[in-house]
Amino acid sequence: MKRVRCPKCDNYITFDETQYAQGQQLVFQCPQCQKQFGIRIGVSRLRDRHEERHLDEREGHEECGSIVVVENVFHYKQVIPLKMGDNVIGRYVRGTDINTPIETRDPSVDTKHCIIRVQRDKRGKLQYILRDAPSGTGTFYMNDILRDQDRVRLSEGSIVTIGATTLILRTASDSLTH
Repeated sequence: MKRVRCPKCDNYITFDETQYAQGQQLVFQCPQCQKQFGIRIGVSRLRDRHEERHLDEREGHEECGSIVVVENVFHYKQVIPLKMGDNVIGRYVRGTDINTPIETRDPSVDTKHCIIRVQRDKRGKLQYILRDAPSGTGTFYMNDILRDQDRVRLSEGSIVTIGATTLILRTASDSLTH
């Protein structure tokens, strides 16, 4: 048996994956919120990369927080760990060289959309700085569009919108408890 999570309300739906072929597309309707969503049977290569990154962090690498990716209508919720330095965020396309890919079907997210830089301030506290990559559709911070030269300091719960996709920052101390 396999469980899938509703992208709207996080309710789990259980189904028997052995009845379906690898690569087959399934559509579910959440019994709790009535949201319809689809999945494809099989393992995502991108999800494997994120799991490897989580393992690396647990094996001695520094915890730097994460971004929660919530797509409005295209896909599902993802939690992607951040690392020190520039986290180049964009749509995953095989062969791209970004280090923080998002698995998405949102065509308005560029393959290199925005950058969140994680660094320490003078007191050693982690800080998160957002800038546009630049992208074709723009990067929005709390509904304000960033110009190419803008740099915005993010804090816990900051909302960044790229295309029709929302990113929510979880800082290091809070991402450990979520």
